[in-house]
Amino acid sequence: MSANKTRCVRVLVRGRVQGVGYRAWTNRVATGLGLRGWVRNRLDGSVEALFCGLAGAVELMLENCESGPVLAGVDGVHIAEENAPVPEETGFHVLQTK
Repeated sequence: MSANKTRCVRVLVRGRVQGVGYRAWTNRVATGLGLRGWVRNRLDGSVEALFCGLAGAVELMLENCESGPVLAGVDGVHIAEENAPVPEETGFHVLQTK
């Protein structure tokens, strides 16, 4: 995929990813990469996120998700391509737990 093409992915991160700053870290990294989307904790203990932006930036974000912040212990990252249009809302946001 071309690094200049727009891409949206939904990500589910499992492991020790709540209570370790994973959402705040995701927000910082995604914002720094110019991505749109959101991140939130899930009731099952995982973290879910939607990343939309240039394919190269999304790919870099996905690579970062595999390790996460220093206190995290990522056991797995499930990635699903999204066919939905890029959110019109600008920026990246932390949402409430769902």
